[in-house]
Amino acid sequence: RGEGECCTVVFDAELYPGQQKALENAFNKKVIDNDFLGSDQEDVVKVVDRTALILDIFAQHAKTREGKLQVDLALHEYRKPRLTRMWTHLERQSGSGGVGLRGPGETQLEVDKRILRDRILVLKAKIDDVQKQRDLHRRGRKKGGLPVLALVGYTNAGKSTLLNCLTRAGILAENILFATLDPTTRRVKLPGYKTHPEVLLTDTVGFIQKLPTQLVAAFRATLEEVKEADVLIHIIDVANPTWRKQEESVTSVLNEIGAGSKPIVRVFNKLDLLEPEDAEMLKYEAACAEDFSVGISSKTGEGLGDFVAVVEDALSGLLVPVELELPYSCGDVVNTIHEVGSIETIDYRENGTYVVGRVPRSLAMKLERYNVALVGASSKEDSESEIDWAAIGRGRHTAK
Repeated sequence: RGEGECCTVVFDAELYPGQQKALENAFNKKVIDNDFLGSDQEDVVKVVDRTALILDIFAQHAKTREGKLQVDLALHEYRKPRLTRMWTHLERQSGSGGVGLRGPGETQLEVDKRILRDRILVLKAKIDDVQKQRDLHRRGRKKGGLPVLALVGYTNAGKSTLLNCLTRAGILAENILFATLDPTTRRVKLPGYKTHPEVLLTDTVGFIQKLPTQLVAAFRATLEEVKEADVLIHIIDVANPTWRKQEESVTSVLNEIGAGSKPIVRVFNKLDLLEPEDAEMLKYEAACAEDFSVGISSKTGEGLGDFVAVVEDALSGLLVPVELELPYSCGDVVNTIHEVGSIETIDYRENGTYVVGRVPRSLAMKLERYNVALVGASSKEDSESEIDWAAIGRGRHTAK
């Protein structure tokens, strides 16, 4: 190919199959005129839209079985309405054998459509199995009672770097788009954390502006991790000049998948790449914000202490105050409260262990029968009712 000539044209928009075909015919007009069968493919100019480019990047980074299945499904869904462009040289032979006869192009096209449909059904069934496995894992984590934090944000915002910084997970964290496709969950003890000694931290796939619908459908098993999280940690790359637009794009995707109402902690990441004045200004903006916001650098560790404090404030809304008197036979319950909540007061009394603290709502409902106020009121009512019924039985008093 000569100097100054192109082989691929990329459009930053989602093209319809008809638009893509018309553009390729326009760019390859000379090739079509000179070679009717299109055998010479070296001089053909390819037209690629935004969705095809993103899918190509995903296909390069898919390493695990789950990631490959989801990317494969998205690719097949994308190719399904575009099969006709692949067999145009055979379609032109349609009807050449006489009236009522179908050419080989139409036959081949129908065969390919059936193969594609069958492949899509198989991929969806396999992804459903993956989703069931993830549901089992989530149920196991819920039984543990630990809060789940999901790292969300625009692609290349530094989510994996923050996870590695906090947990030493050792996952891939590079300056490339969509380095993470599969969610990674780690159990971590955050430094200086008081409300919850341990939490579960999940790294998720990065979002992007105008996320293709094929990806949203194919990655629904992965996006379920975001929907089931207790608190979302929104990582924002403030070193990018368009970070406010990226933040809006992520918020839009969260609303689209039904996770926009969850508590969100806004994390202004990559402060180390900014000028000192700009970094201080963002820290001040985060401190004055009404929501949960903090400025950090996941690469240098700057601001991680403030990050832990803000996350603790966000999670405190998930806990409810309790005042319990636990029998001494329930020592494991005290240990569970230490793991998933916080204890403000503990006293060993004659009847059992007196505990004042904060626990998740689900645990508070299980321990409701040990609530001091309810137990006291129930004992008083039982005592009064016994006296009344005994008197009524002797015929000395009438029922009140």
